[in-house]
Amino acid sequence: MQPLQLAQRQFDAYNARDLAGFIACYSETVQVFRPPAPLPTLSGKAAFAQFYQTQRFNLPHLKAELLNRMVLGNTVIDHERIHGIGAQVLEMAVVYLVQDDLIQTVYAYPASA
Repeated sequence: MQPLQLAQRQFDAYNARDLAGFIACYSETVQVFRPPAPLPTLSGKAAFAQFYQTQRFNLPHLKAELLNRMVLGNTVIDHERIHGIGAQVLEMAVVYLVQDDLIQTVYAYPASA
């Protein structure tokens, strides 16, 4: 699967709160980073799935809005607006690194306040 198709598939599953479809886009060894923290905030598909099941897909107003997308080889960079996590809308740049047809690494950069 091409990185663009994979990014769109996980994005659509996120908005549908389809946990199985969402995590199917990620590798068993997925790591999520929130720079500038040097260590991953999530490591491994089990921890990733648990987080989204208990901290995101249970939120009734959760919705991601795609503002812009760039594809550079196996890297997809999304500018997203996330609704429903808290009182404020979150704006983020999210970088997805794809390898072997799965998302291996995610870097999430929140907009500065």
